[in-house]
Formats: sequence, structure tokens, C-alpha cells
Amino acid sequence: MTVKLRKPCDYGDYLQLDKILSAQQPESAFYGEPVHDETLFIVTHQAYELWFKQILHEFNSVIDIFNHSSVKDDELTTVVHRLNRVLKIQLLLNQQIEVLECMTPQEFLAFRDFLVPASGFQSVQWKMLEIVLGLKSDYRIDFDKQSFYSRLKPDQQQFLRELEQKPCLFELMDSWLARMPFLEFGEFKFWKLYQKATEVMLDNDIKIVNSIEELSPKDRRVQLKAIEDNREKFAVLLDKTRYQQKREEKAFRLSHKAMLSALFITLYQDEPVFNLPFQLLQALTEIDEQMTIWRYKHSMMVQRMLGAKIGTGGSSGTEYLKRTTERNRVFSDLFTIATFLLPKRDLPELPIELKKAMGFCPV
Repeated sequence: MTVKLRKPCDYGDYLQLDKILSAQQPESAFYGEPVHDETLFIVTHQAYELWFKQILHEFNSVIDIFNHSSVKDDELTTVVHRLNRVLKIQLLLNQQIEVLECMTPQEFLAFRDFLVPASGFQSVQWKMLEIVLGLKSDYRIDFDKQSFYSRLKPDQQQFLRELEQKPCLFELMDSWLARMPFLEFGEFKFWKLYQKATEVMLDNDIKIVNSIEELSPKDRRVQLKAIEDNREKFAVLLDKTRYQQKREEKAFRLSHKAMLSALFITLYQDEPVFNLPFQLLQALTEIDEQMTIWRYKHSMMVQRMLGAKIGTGGSSGTEYLKRTTERNRVFSDLFTIATFLLPKRDLPELPIELKKAMGFCPV
């Protein structure tokens, strides 16, 4: 048997540091003296792109796992682990904005005009991240729909259009949730019991509001109306037809079955069989939250640097970023689930036969 000798591995060669450390070419140098702070600007954005590459690497591995008719428990463990890794990277990216903010607006203005029309709009990897996660054209704000591809090269446009035709993480998660059994089991109809429990809870909320003597008539009306509004939301959730109508109006993104499954998992998160699925839902919620925080912090930084100026890519700068902060979310339904939660003491008891079928009940 011939043993292949392992060649020595050099640190600099392995990391290709010659390429990386020579990749900072200030644009200002072509017009005279290089502006000192432009190097910070370049390095920070290059670091962003490297981390975007790693996040895409993690997302694509998760998509490969969910792009099957079933997901094994050990695979789900891997998924949760990798999504939590993405979350740690996002926390780092959000902190990295503070490094850019070490540069003053005047220091930025010293080289900003040399960058036109370069813009974050041209970050193909960021656009890939949004598409892979689930933010496709139909769900973008109007400005995005008009300009998403316009600043890119033709080959980049074609690549992203093809990527939009492939299953994204949101779509695969929806299919996986919709396949979950246990929502109905023999004579056990969970949602009928859940509906009764919600009615009891809401009726009790009305009694509490009416019992508070310190409330003014106006405040009492406001709180009672809020309870009735919540009653209507519960009614929509439990009615497939009405839910689908709201979904077509973009009030929900998850399919009806997927939404009910996500709620069921959240309600019974303490049951061993739902521990990993709940961790998965939590990871997706936190990833969406960190993307929203990143957009918000980015908009604040741009406002600090540019004020009301137009962005280098021709957008309305701060105003555009503010609009995308809230609108360009993917897993907002997972936040909405909190509306439909019940206290643990009020949850319908799962029958012993169902627990045995789930595999977490001792015989």
C-alpha cells in the first residue's frame, strides 16, 4: 500500500493572503493622493462579502437537506446548528457597522464622489441571500421591483433570474411544515379544542377589562375593541377559506397547513418530539430579525453619512432603506404566531394514543 505524502501547508498560501491583502485599491488614488479612510471603507465591505459567502454556504446546505420528501432527526440537528451559525455571523455583521461609523461624514465625502455609480445595489451576494432566504420579486417593494436588476451586468441579471426559479428556504420550510402529522388523530380534533380554549381566554380578558374600575370609558372601549379584533384574527386563522383570502392580500405568507403546524409546534414546544422543530422556527425568526436590524442600522448609518442626499446608486438613500427595513421580511408569520398563543395551563391535553404515536410517551 502506497502512502501519499502530505505536502507542507503554508499559512499565507493556504489563505491566499497575497490576493486578499493586495485587493484594496482606493479609487481616490487614481485622482491624486489616496484618501486615508477609503481603505477602511473597502476592507469593511470586503469583509461583508466574505461573510455573505459563508452565509450562502450554510443556507445552500440547509436547502439541500429540505429539498427532499422527509428530513431525519439527525439532519434537523445539523440544520439548527448551521442556522445558529448564520445567526452568530449576523450578530458580527451588525456590530461591524460600528466600525464604519468611526468614519465621519466629511471623511466619507472626501472620496464618495469617486465611487459613483457603484452602490450596495450591485452586491450580487446580498441579492442572492435575499432570494435564497425567500425574498423573491413578488414580495419586494415597488422600487425594488423596478430597480432590482437594473444596476447589474447582463450575466448577473440572468444568474439571479434563474436563482429565483429555484426552491428557496421559505418555500421548502412551508412544504416541510405542511407535511407535519398529528393535527388530527382519530377522534382527536385539536383545532376544535383550541377554538374552545381561545374563546374562554378572550371571554376572560373581557371580564378582566370590565372589572378594572380605574379605566376611563374611552380606554375601556379601546381595550374591548382590541379583544374583539383578536377574536376576529383567531376566526380567520381557523377558517381555511378566509385565511387563504388574507394570504392573497399578502397578510400571510405561510400556507394554511404550514401556519397551523408552526403554531402547534410552538404551543407544544416542551414535548421532546417538537424540541428540534421549535429550535428551527426560533432560528429562522432570529435570522429574519437580525436582517431587519441590519437594514435599520444601515439606514441610520446612511442618514448619518449622507443626510438627505441621493445614494450613489441613484436611490432616495435613507428613505429607501427605511422602507425596506420592515417590508423586506421573509418569516414575519413566525412573529405573528405570538398572537395565537395560549398560556400553557390552558392548552388542550394531548391524548395518550397521540403521544404514543409521536414516540415520546413511555409505554
